[in-house]
Amino acid sequence: MAKENSTVVTEFLLLGLTDRAELKVFLFMLFLVIYIISLVGNLGMIVLIQITPKLHTPMYFFLSCLSFVDACYCSAFAPKMLADFFEEKATISYTACLVQYFIFADFITTEVFFLAVMAYDRYMAIANPLIYMVVMTKRMCAILVIGSCIGGIINSLTHTIGLVRLSFCGPNVISHFFCDVPPLLKLSCSDSSRNELLLLIFSGVIAMMTFLIVIISYFFIVVAILRMRSAAGTRKAFSTCASHLTAVTLLYGSISFSYIQPSSHYSLEQEKVVSVFYTLVIPMLNPLIYSLRNKEVKDAVKRVMDMRPSFC
Repeated sequence: MAKENSTVVTEFLLLGLTDRAELKVFLFMLFLVIYIISLVGNLGMIVLIQITPKLHTPMYFFLSCLSFVDACYCSAFAPKMLADFFEEKATISYTACLVQYFIFADFITTEVFFLAVMAYDRYMAIANPLIYMVVMTKRMCAILVIGSCIGGIINSLTHTIGLVRLSFCGPNVISHFFCDVPPLLKLSCSDSSRNELLLLIFSGVIAMMTFLIVIISYFFIVVAILRMRSAAGTRKAFSTCASHLTAVTLLYGSISFSYIQPSSHYSLEQEKVVSVFYTLVIPMLNPLIYSLRNKEVKDAVKRVMDMRPSFC
């Protein structure tokens, strides 16, 4: 008797974003530019924070961690997606598909936790400024970051193990540009109802838990801001919070659309469009959101630009 979890399919065929040859060159150039901007923006943010002593605070430590995660999770599939535009048959092995999904799910879950941690950090800084540096020590910051990473690994490992236990005996065509759980569950020839339930529960619990932390934190932040007597302090607090809220809204909105819904309402074509947003566009926008709306970051960029060596 064959094992229940034996895998007949050894590779998958990725259909990508489009099968129209006239669009492939345009999309390749577009996503190449987006990917380069994402890498340069996020890695540049990390370097800028490291070389600027004024930015050596918990808020910017978390921001540098967020930038690192953004650079990593868009790199989990962007190079493969770009190369596949010029492949006649874009294939990916079964093992590589699972590894790609594990890395992607790990980093994107970690990012969700980071956004909740950053909301808590802003709550402590604005609502409890007198004890902020006492509570948000280097040790506490490290614990929050490590905890977020562990949460990402647990969520990713749970779904990856669930995929390993499924049988794939054909067809092997994934109507997507990377390996994700929903399209893979569609291809399974074994019962995937448990996987769908786990996906809905884990995604829902993580989203609701972290979003609740954000909502509660910002409730007390707004209360604290309304009590401020300094107009400059109020503007600075609103500016910092607006950047974070924009990042939260973009990521939570797109991920909720993709994962927190029954499989009967799931559309692969809609998912491809939305996934482009949260896998490529958001990592590109995050450095711009935090730099364009943050005076300290803009001042740091100006100082770095002023220190450029002159070759006159």
